[in-house]
Amino acid sequence: MVSIPLWSFFLLVLCSALFFLLYLLVPSVRWFFRRKVSRLIEQLNQNLHIELPPFKLTQRQSLIDNLICDSQVLQAAKDWAEAEGESLAEAQALIQLYAKEIVPSFNAYFYFKIGHWLARKISSLLFRVRLGLVNERFEQIPPDAAMIFVINHRSNLDYILVSTFVANRTAISYAVGEWARVWPLHTLIRTLGAYFVRRTSSNSLYRKVLERYVQMATQAGVTQAIFLEGKLTTNGKLNPPRLGLLDYMLRDYEPEKHKDLFFIPVAINYDRTLEDRSLLLAQRKEKTHASMTQVLQTTLGFVGKVLFFRLLGRWHRFGYACANFGEPLSLQSYLKKRQIQLSQLSKEERFVEVEAMAKSLMERIGNIIPVLPVALVAKVFLNEAGNHLSLLELKGRVLTLIERFQALDIPIYIPRGDMDYAIQVGLRMLTLRRFVFEEEAGYRLNEAEKEILSYYANSLSHYPV
Repeated sequence: MVSIPLWSFFLLVLCSALFFLLYLLVPSVRWFFRRKVSRLIEQLNQNLHIELPPFKLTQRQSLIDNLICDSQVLQAAKDWAEAEGESLAEAQALIQLYAKEIVPSFNAYFYFKIGHWLARKISSLLFRVRLGLVNERFEQIPPDAAMIFVINHRSNLDYILVSTFVANRTAISYAVGEWARVWPLHTLIRTLGAYFVRRTSSNSLYRKVLERYVQMATQAGVTQAIFLEGKLTTNGKLNPPRLGLLDYMLRDYEPEKHKDLFFIPVAINYDRTLEDRSLLLAQRKEKTHASMTQVLQTTLGFVGKVLFFRLLGRWHRFGYACANFGEPLSLQSYLKKRQIQLSQLSKEERFVEVEAMAKSLMERIGNIIPVLPVALVAKVFLNEAGNHLSLLELKGRVLTLIERFQALDIPIYIPRGDMDYAIQVGLRMLTLRRFVFEEEAGYRLNEAEKEILSYYANSLSHYPV
């Protein structure tokens, strides 16, 4: 019989447990999930229209190392150190910080099995989600080409909505702003393949690191989505384009060396934008910044309200959310038509060309923004401000407006193909939110909510109707 002190026995048990955990259990679990993910990727590449590029599946640390060691980034570090009077070590430390912040850690299993399921559940819980127009050339994009979805920005749900529609074709990488850099949201978003952008940063070293990552991803064929407006619309109208990310994608592009890029205009509209009041406050600059506590309180309050009414069986979705996919723009065809080589232009000349292309893409988006019931009814009430409208008068004016849109071949989504039902949907949404009052003399605009009605009507303001 061998006797040892009790503390030695517990230490031995602890060491044995750690050995079992670190050298047997963890590697086995890791091997199991890697095998499962590998099988999923093989299956996805057989089913997806565009295969997942190796760049997207590369380990995050390898991408970070490649970005840190990139020759252009290293030269930018030297220039920054000289200009700022800092050491090269300080510049390299900043590069590491920026690279770790920007580079995503895409997980195919999480994206397609969990993320896609969550996106469908969230969008269908909040809206009646509909896919409207899909240009026939969208289906003809070659599988070996890179796709860039260019989207108008009305809500933070735009990410979820577009991802839901294209999940059977490819995985999208988004550029997300500072709002998403909070725990634990940043880990979730990074796992879904998104990369973070400091939109207001003027640091030349940061801009170079971001530029090189965007160029590497684009040239490797990663499918991306960008919001050319750069920020959410605060008044419902389309914002002018910002050129930053688009310029990064285009400045070193050479048709002979790189694969073709197809820019696909995507136009989204909602019967209700969840952030509408916050956006109007931001427009009036009454609220410059919300604390994290306020954001969490608002979010949890909204989620609690949804769940409460859901349990009571009194939950009504926020109308319709619709997306249209327009005619893709081939970059090679566009450059050939204009007879230009972007990589050979000066900075000023290149910006002129990039701006022209951005305006062309925004015009394509504007031409296919879905006309939805709430925007139609809101537009009529604004035209008749101060007047009472009977239900018959309201229907007559909305139908006249619909005929004008149809005459111009503007895409209108008519729920169930029933115009009378579409008017009822729009009117119900406005009366439930007390934007419109129902009185004995008919329906009347709530003057106190005129601004928010204008927000929804403004989604159609660019149309000549």
